[in-house]
Amino acid sequence: MKDKLYLDKYQLGIIINALMLFRNELIEKGEDITPINELILKALDINKKRFSCRGIR
Repeated sequence: MKDKLYLDKYQLGIIINALMLFRNELIEKGEDITPINELILKALDINKKRFSCRGIR
């Protein structure tokens, strides 16, 4: 069962920003960033799907 989390554009932006900061910390430490990159791409994809068609309706 998947849980749903409803976010507005501002909240999603905060999450993406936090993930980017965490990614930068991992890069500085020389750790693997692949899982974070995948999560960032999913968040950006959600942002694109959810907010790009709003004005069309």
